[in-house]
Amino acid sequence: MIEFENVSKHYVDGTMAVENFSLTIPARKTTVFVGSSGCGKTTLLRMINRMVDPSSGSIRIDEQEISTKPAVALRRSIGYVMQNSGLLPHFTVAENIATVPRLEGQSRKSSRVRALELMETVGLPASMADRYPHQLSGGQQQRVGVARGLASDPNILLMDEPFGAVDPIVRAELQQELIRLQQELDKTIVFVTHDIDEAFLLGDQVVILAAGAQKLQVGSPSEIIEDPANDFVASFIGTDRGARALSVKHTPHGRVLVDSQGRTQGRLIEDGSSS
Repeated sequence: MIEFENVSKHYVDGTMAVENFSLTIPARKTTVFVGSSGCGKTTLLRMINRMVDPSSGSIRIDEQEISTKPAVALRRSIGYVMQNSGLLPHFTVAENIATVPRLEGQSRKSSRVRALELMETVGLPASMADRYPHQLSGGQQQRVGVARGLASDPNILLMDEPFGAVDPIVRAELQQELIRLQQELDKTIVFVTHDIDEAFLLGDQVVILAAGAQKLQVGSPSEIIEDPANDFVASFIGTDRGARALSVKHTPHGRVLVDSQGRTQGRLIEDGSSS
């Protein structure tokens, strides 16, 4: 469990990135910070592993104040996946994945075994182990980034817009892969995105933020869609435009669900549920 209590972050130029933010992030669930650029969501994420230190307030992991732990040791205990993967260009795939285990003193042999295991976990063939990042597609690079974030078997995985730089088809594949991984590995995931559809797809808890990391609404996707906190949230998630309103349409092939633009979103199966 991660707890923010009255956390603020201001910079020397007077910018207030985060102001008096409090939140409990439940263990073994996916919490998504979503909001427009500059709202403070990435700053919040980076405070968890002390890449950014708060100006005031408290952040605790399992009731332990993170400021009492050495920053480097804390970072190595927490997985981190960033946009554009951040791979080391002169390291092979296996070497990139094994970076943290090697820093922690594992042998080259054992860390490679771990890297090969994780390649299988994230859906990469072992034949890619000795390739370099420039020999991979964008989606493959992101899978390597996820594997590297998992290499030390962390309880917490931080993901900073990890799928934002790939095309929509690859992004959808990576999203489904993350859902599968979470079902298998049961991590505490904190995910940052500006895409509300991605937030609703991945998040058990979704936190909609405005400037200064002001919480506009916190809840499950269903809770937010069914009862937006205010007009801004309704506009942000699209309910004010009917974008998420679904209706039943009868077709020669059966009944389907369509959105406000008449686009098919799913079909109704015999018991009345949708797929």
